[in-house]
Amino acid sequence: MTPEDTQAFEARIRAYVGREMGPPRRGHDDVNHAMIRHWAEVTGDGNPLYTDEKFAHASGRKGIIAPPTMLAIWAMEGYPMAFAQSGSGNAQRELHNVFEEHGYTGVLGTNTITEFYRELQPGDQVTAHTVIDSISDRKKTGRGVGYFIETVTKFTDQHGEPVGRQVFRTLRFAPNAEALAASGGAPAGDAAPLEVPTRIQSPRGHDNAWWWEAIDQGKLLIQRCKGCGTLRHPPRPMCGNCQSLEWDSVESSLEGEVYSYTEVSYPKFPGYPSPLLCGLIQLREGTRLVANIVGCDPADVRIGMKVKGRVERVDAKTVLPNFYPA
Repeated sequence: MTPEDTQAFEARIRAYVGREMGPPRRGHDDVNHAMIRHWAEVTGDGNPLYTDEKFAHASGRKGIIAPPTMLAIWAMEGYPMAFAQSGSGNAQRELHNVFEEHGYTGVLGTNTITEFYRELQPGDQVTAHTVIDSISDRKKTGRGVGYFIETVTKFTDQHGEPVGRQVFRTLRFAPNAEALAASGGAPAGDAAPLEVPTRIQSPRGHDNAWWWEAIDQGKLLIQRCKGCGTLRHPPRPMCGNCQSLEWDSVESSLEGEVYSYTEVSYPKFPGYPSPLLCGLIQLREGTRLVANIVGCDPADVRIGMKVKGRVERVDAKTVLPNFYPA
């Protein structure tokens, strides 16, 4: 962008500073026992204050309380927020669309600060009031040039009393690879060439390096227990059936069907196709594998659809199994 274009762009985004993201959001559900229990189970938090009424009363409380980290959960919108479009009354979505229109397609949540004013209990009603608080000057970061956006959310209860506050900071940036492409693919001056983004590389450790090495060679192997013959994936040192530490592997036919799947459509991740279809594939051998479903329209994918896999290169650094409609 020219200096004039940049000035006009910054004037446009700064017009959002001080605006409420949208109307105050009251959660779809009051604070309740079931969601508290689910949260404690999923996070592995065994604090009896969250699930044991007798213990909670003995501690001097009126009953169980919600984990403080659930504060923002009680007022979340869910799927409607993810698909809100510009002009929908959501100022934050409109602001992010402005960034995308001007090439700032990268997004990172960088940090958050949360304050808790009192414990929440079943029956409490939580409402979130969010304001776009500030937008930084243009910054040069390791991911690309961009701007930090801070939103401030105040949470109130059914009486309008404050129960917490959260500051959330997001970086919107123009990925380095896009800047290189915009310049015709040639780095400026003596600067080193910028690499095209690739997929995040999976860690290779003592227990799974052999599996990735086979993928690099075009083969999908399934770990097999030598003690009882049970197949297992992902690779791990011990059989969950007989606890044997002895194992070998068998090569998969790469034939199977879609057991479940999800479509990742927003945000777009540099180095990944869009939309991105992630499937849980039931292999003919009996194990399941998380892999991408490709070669078809997302609307055509269905549970039970027969698929055939190929181990193939997906970018300059990565070889992965992809599954196509059979």
